[in-house]
Amino acid sequence: MARSIFPFLLLFLVAFSSSCVHSHEVGYMAAEVSNKGLQFLKDLLIEKAESSLVPLELPKIEKYVKIPFVGRVQMVLSNITIERVHVTLSTLKTGDSGIVIDVSGATANLSMNWEYSYSTWLLPITVSDKGSATVEVEGLEVGLTLSLTTLQGSLKLSLLECGCYVNDIYIKLDGGASWLYQGLVDAFESKISSAVEDAVSKKIKESIVGLDSMLQSLPKEVPVTNIAALNVTFVDDPELTESSLDLEVNGLFSSKDAVVLSSHYHRSIRDSLSCKEADKMVKISLHEDVLKSASYVYFNASKMQWIVDKLPDQSLLNTAGWRFIIPKLYKMYPNHDMNLNVSVSSPPTIEVENQQITATILLDVVIDVLDVEEVIPVLSFSMGIGTSTSAEISRNALTGSVKLNDFTLSLNWSKVGDLHMRLIQTLASTVLKTVILPYINLKLSEGFQLPVFHGYKLQDARILCTDSWIVICSDVTSI
Repeated sequence: MARSIFPFLLLFLVAFSSSCVHSHEVGYMAAEVSNKGLQFLKDLLIEKAESSLVPLELPKIEKYVKIPFVGRVQMVLSNITIERVHVTLSTLKTGDSGIVIDVSGATANLSMNWEYSYSTWLLPITVSDKGSATVEVEGLEVGLTLSLTTLQGSLKLSLLECGCYVNDIYIKLDGGASWLYQGLVDAFESKISSAVEDAVSKKIKESIVGLDSMLQSLPKEVPVTNIAALNVTFVDDPELTESSLDLEVNGLFSSKDAVVLSSHYHRSIRDSLSCKEADKMVKISLHEDVLKSASYVYFNASKMQWIVDKLPDQSLLNTAGWRFIIPKLYKMYPNHDMNLNVSVSSPPTIEVENQQITATILLDVVIDVLDVEEVIPVLSFSMGIGTSTSAEISRNALTGSVKLNDFTLSLNWSKVGDLHMRLIQTLASTVLKTVILPYINLKLSEGFQLPVFHGYKLQDARILCTDSWIVICSDVTSI
């Protein structure tokens, strides 16, 4: 049954299923990350930074120090390693100046080895010792300013400013003479602080360069099937305000061996529908032209043609089921099975309206009788189907229902005599309403799971339809 009902399911849901998915080029998909979403991203970045910063090795530090009653002492710190960084307070702000991230009150733990050596006129030998130490850094402050732009259709992340400052350090020695502690503090406190500041700043800069490379390496076209690909080229620079980050991508489908020009479509101004009342992290907007571009690709690839040999009511595909409606058909081919050769005659017309997606589908249907040795075309109809689809998101699954708004049927040709077209149209409309659509709606009620992206999924999402736009408001959570 799945093979037979698939054509109708695809036709009714071409828009429905698609939504489960630096010139001044127009973007047909947009994402608005709210302040709540930006804070989530900031916390995620901080968490990743805490783990990626460590272990971080610092260069060896060497110095000669004068110690009272001891003399000139050579001190060396080696194997200095930052083993842990913990951030207790951080903020993120956006605006004309870019993305500003401030970290304050962070702590860090270091380990290191120490050694010293000295000699005096009292002793003709060199005195030396060595051991280990731990260092606790408190009041670590980090500030960075980032810019986010587009470069040849990709996002470019640049570091505008970066600074790191250490307020206090505490050194704990394992072993060593009593005078050694104060000597280490006096000699190396500022050097250890500077080394930590330089190492953290350098690591942050390297991480930003790596993140920028990753962003610019993201594909500009994502294969959806072996036929269609989605253009995910970024258009215009991201818009930064005090409360959100707005991104736009082209968002149109094209065949994998051709490019669909956005000038074929006419995007309306994005609706002011907001997710602020729902206090969601992200707002994802899809223009109806995204759905239209998908239908054009599949139509031009001749993929909107099917042979239907199974229906929920299989008696409809046997001449016996039509003997009172088309008597000559049954008389010429008694108890013969039939199939439907269905093809879409033009790309479906799809429009997103208030809380629904409407589609008008024009079909040519040829009824074939299956004889012992051949397939015999006996009837051909032209059919127009107008539907409306409502969608909702429940438990991270996209569900919905389809309603028949309009149905027309006309005869193209017949090899089984004259037909009572009004009666046949009434019967066909009844079959659509009582057999086909209930089956489709049953499948839709089971839902389509929303995609997971690198271990994160949408949470408590809502889907809204407004003038020409499908809008999804959602939070994001880890799986």
